[in-house]
This record gives sequence, structure tokens and C-alpha cells, in this order.
Amino acid sequence: MLSAAVAGGVFASPPPASILAAILCLHNAGACGVLLIVKNYTGDRLNFGLAAEQARNHGVAVDMVIVAEDCAFDQPSKAGRRGLCGTVFIHKLAGALAEEGCSLVQIVSKVTKALKGIGTLGVSLSPCSVPGCLPSFDLPPGDMELGLGIHGEPGIKRSKVASADEVVKTVIDHMTNPDSQSHLPLKSGDGVVVCVNNLGALSCLEMAVVTRAAIICLESRGVVVARVMSGSFMTSLEMAGVSLTLMRADQETLRLFDAKTSAAAWPNLSSACVSGRSYITEAQDVSTRPPEETHSEGPQSPVMRQVLEKVCSSLLEKQEELNALDRASGDGDCGNTHAQAARAIQEWLRDHVVPGCPAQLLSVLAGLVQEKMGGSSGALYSLFLTAAAGHVTEGQSNAAAWATAMHAGTQAMKRYGGADVGDRTMLDALCPAVDELMKLQTAPPGGQMAVLQTAVQKASSGAESTRDLTARAGRASYIAAERITLPDPGAVAVASIMRAVLETLEGQK
Repeated sequence: MLSAAVAGGVFASPPPASILAAILCLHNAGACGVLLIVKNYTGDRLNFGLAAEQARNHGVAVDMVIVAEDCAFDQPSKAGRRGLCGTVFIHKLAGALAEEGCSLVQIVSKVTKALKGIGTLGVSLSPCSVPGCLPSFDLPPGDMELGLGIHGEPGIKRSKVASADEVVKTVIDHMTNPDSQSHLPLKSGDGVVVCVNNLGALSCLEMAVVTRAAIICLESRGVVVARVMSGSFMTSLEMAGVSLTLMRADQETLRLFDAKTSAAAWPNLSSACVSGRSYITEAQDVSTRPPEETHSEGPQSPVMRQVLEKVCSSLLEKQEELNALDRASGDGDCGNTHAQAARAIQEWLRDHVVPGCPAQLLSVLAGLVQEKMGGSSGALYSLFLTAAAGHVTEGQSNAAAWATAMHAGTQAMKRYGGADVGDRTMLDALCPAVDELMKLQTAPPGGQMAVLQTAVQKASSGAESTRDLTARAGRASYIAAERITLPDPGAVAVASIMRAVLETLEGQK
């Protein structure tokens, strides 16, 4: 792309002596001519112009192209339109032409023609600050500035922050408004190269949102998006903003744009046209829930319904408590995720009978929590329920079978989740309780409730014990141990679920 770049102070043109030194360096290295690509600011024009004149006196073939593609002003002043991120396109085209051996005159002619088809407009949510200085302008929270420059200059219009789709539409409307003397003529059927340029402080996520909005907006007008580049190409220090540059492109322009370059920061773009590719597809039904089927109730249906209702109400009551525990060791949403699962189950209970076969019920619950709960908790509970379902069939659903099912579910969580007892997770409540429940396989009918009561006590003790454990799994493992002094929210949730089951069964007696 460029053979040399000359830097001045922050937001200032480089001095003529530095520019001349760069020109002479290239000339002495054997360049048959030097093209200066200059953005349209008074200081740049003067200093580069002076250096060009001095270079000619040294016998150097020099020419200068002024980039002035800003679309902000409807009626530009005598100073003309500013040079913005479209300059990068000129760097690319001129560099490709020079690499092919074109003469200085040919390069100037071709990039001057290309300049007539380039337009740029910026929008920002914040000003920038020259190091050691106050912000270049004041912008209240919730406001955005349209048409600002790259040196911290305020824009031409201020408005309230809107969605990316609305902002992009406003930008493209302004850029292509034929009533403006600075507009970029663009009609349906035209092909364009799009540059979405980060002015300094936007995240990759925000840039991707704006890029998608730009593609959709242009295509809705019948414009063919031939290439898209998105990233930090011409920043304004730490300004939280974005500029949109459009360049009308025929096949020759695209050929030069696609030419390989050793410039390290140039993106490795696909040479395929963006428009016409099916990058948005209709969502397909990938639900893992068993297909809706008519379930018949059985002897255990009423108590299983009561147990589920009690579990759901308990989790909803503990929503804020679980969130508070999670804020100390995670992202603060443990209560919310359990509440989502509880509400999904409550909604399902309102519209369905509880099947008499426990395996069918557990399969339904596994699909519900996977779909509605989300995150690692949803996956873990779904694993548990799916693995447990195979051990409580309609003909085999006594206490011993339920204990075996609980054990199988716990083993699945360990196998796929990678955690174990002592790692400060929900397993610290679940595993001691399940170990106790395995005694149901040999307990006499009269002693089953005592086993369940002890299991619930062990779940509660296990949850409380996590207060003193060092996290070795889950989000809490990334936090310094001395900062975590409360019980693990997942373990507390498990203990609450088991207590709700116990209280319901005790009420049956």
C-alpha cells in the first residue's frame, strides 16, 4: 500500500522537513516518482504542498492527490470537504496500481476518478481527548453527534441515541441526499465497497451490529454490496463512534481493491460479493423436547404434580436470595435462571396432565429446563433428568428405583460437567444427599421417610459447607478465594429443591 508514512503531532500535520525527508528517502532508493496522498485540511495541504515544491527543486517527480470525501456539510465552506476514512481506499487503489508498474500520471488519473465515487459520514457517542487535555467537545449522556471529523471536531447535528438500524439509515440518507452538495450519488443497481470504521472505542460486538445494519440498509435500496471491511482503520483516539465509507465500485476497482498486499493491518477479505449470499436463514425447529403426546395419568400423578408445584414456588421465593449469593461468586443471575425454569414448569402444568410414568415426566422436564433455563445450570439439570429418566419406568418407580435414578443423574453431571464433591458446586449438596438416598434400596417401608429426611439434612449441610470451600469449578473458580465467603448458590438451590420434595411427601402422610 504505502511506501512511507509521515506522522505529525496528535491531530497536527507533520512539518515540511519530515515530509521532504520521506520523499527524498524514496527517491534515493530508486522510486521513479512519488505520490503524496493528503487529507483535505489546511495544514496538511500547506505542509505537503511545500514539501512537494521543495522536492521538485531536487529533481524528484512528485504529485499530490487531495482526499475530500466527507459528506457532512450540505454546503461546504471554501475549505472544502474534509478527508476521512475514504483515504484508506485511495491508499489501497494507488498502492495496487503502483505495484503493477503504472506511471505516476496514470495513478493520479485513476485515483482522482475513484475519489468522485467515495463518501464518508461519522457518528459518535462521545468526544475524544488529546492526551493531557480536556475532551474536544461536550456530549451529554444519551446524545450522539452526526458528521464529526477525525480530529475531535464536533459534528453538524446532535440527536438522541437510537438503535443501530436507525442510526445507519440516518447516516446513509444524509450521505446520499441529492439536495446536499456533498452527497454521494448512489442508485439502485450500483455496486459498492463498504468500510465500517471504528473511531476508537467501540467493541467488536458493536461494530458487527453496525456492519450488519449497513448491509441490510444498502440492500434494501437495491445497492449491491460487493465487499465489506469492518475494523479500526482511521481512528480518533478513544472516540466511541463509527464512520461509514462507501465507494462505488466497478470490476476494475474491485480488482485493485482485492489485490494482495503485505500491509499487516489490511483485512484478509473474501473476494466474493456480499450481496446475493444467503447469510440469513429461517430458523429451524431444533427443540429437544419430546413431541407432544397424550399422556395418561397414573397413581403417582397427583403427588408428582404437588411436588413440582412446591419446588417451583420454593425456587421463586428464593430468587433474590440466590441472585445475591451469585453476585458474590458469579454473574448474579442464579436466582433468575432457576425462576425461569420454575415458571416454565408452572406453565406446562397448567396445560398438561402429569403422566403416570415418571420417565415420561422427567423427559419432559429435561426438555423444559434445557430450553427455558439456559446456561450451564440448564444443561446440568437436563443431563440429570435425562439420565435419571431411564431408571423410573411406569412399572418400576418405587423408592429404590428413584434412588437409582438420582444416582444415575448425579453421575451424568459429574461425567460431563467435570466437577466433583469439594469443588464448591451444586454437587456438594446433591452427592451427600444421593449417597444417603441409596439406603432406600434396603430400607424397610417404614424407614423410607427417615432416609429422605436425613438426605435433605445432608443436602443442607453440604450447601452450607461450600462457604468454606475453594472453588475449583464453575465461574467462582476464577475469583480469589478470600473474596468468596457465602455458600454456593447452586448448592443452596439443590437443597431447597430437596426440602420442597420432603415437605410435600410429609404432607401426604
